[in-house]
Amino acid sequence: MLSLTLRQLEYVVAVGRAESLSEAARTLHISQPSLSVALTQIEAIVGQKVFLRSKGRTIERTAFGVDFLDRAAEIIDRAALLENSGRHGVTDGLWVTIGCFTDLAPVCLAPMRRFLQDRFNLAGLNHRVLGFSDLAEAMQEGSVDFAVTYDVGLDSGFEKHEQAVIAPHVFVPCDDPLADQETVGLGDLDGREIILSDEGLSYRHFLALFQRAGLDLKVGHKTSSVELMRALAAHGQGVGISYTNPPTAQSYDGMPLTSIPVSDSMAQEAVILARSKTRRLQVGIETVLDALKGAAFVPNGRT
Repeated sequence: MLSLTLRQLEYVVAVGRAESLSEAARTLHISQPSLSVALTQIEAIVGQKVFLRSKGRTIERTAFGVDFLDRAAEIIDRAALLENSGRHGVTDGLWVTIGCFTDLAPVCLAPMRRFLQDRFNLAGLNHRVLGFSDLAEAMQEGSVDFAVTYDVGLDSGFEKHEQAVIAPHVFVPCDDPLADQETVGLGDLDGREIILSDEGLSYRHFLALFQRAGLDLKVGHKTSSVELMRALAAHGQGVGISYTNPPTAQSYDGMPLTSIPVSDSMAQEAVILARSKTRRLQVGIETVLDALKGAAFVPNGRT
């Protein structure tokens, strides 16, 4: 007789996908102490630590745990497919984890979650908001099923589906000479102090963009968020430029500012749904991706 049950495998896979005991317990509808005891029992049965657990820290997979969770997830997926073999809904009971690039999350993540919750009978829906490099790593290691991001820094090891194409916007105070223009060319920013994101690939993307345009990029500030960028711009601390354009004419501190689209076609960037080609997809994830490919969840973009 087998010592491990499908329920125990379901528990361990849920923790691996959520990377949190409390979140996994909530989704599984059991108490956190019960889940912790179950994990201890599972590790005793297999004779290896699956997770590194310490108070106040994110749960991490051990080297053994990475392979164990892959195999456990495959068993759970096949069991779910067998259970649903007489029914139409291959996504019933599916646990989905979305990855989302940091700047896109405030405008894309909530509509995506609502769309999936309305359309599918999912067991759980989690998300991780990460920078470019971390998103790529998360897709490759399988801690997210797919991601919505810009087509920046992803090589041929990823499958990409273009959702929309958007232009960057510049942020300036209302009394700036550019404020009355309907559009701005990159050439209009030559010699101006520019405020950029400090996210590594995003920063290098704009450096390369200005270089291709033959312009002198003078970086005044690097910021950790679009809202900080907009606040600095509203106070005349430079010209902000970002592909994320919040639909408000005020910064967080109530200062008025103007947002103007960049007209250069070379500056336009694709927002994509991406997944790793090297990772096996859960049963049903392809159905979820196909549904999202036909959905509109990217504001300020053209499909």
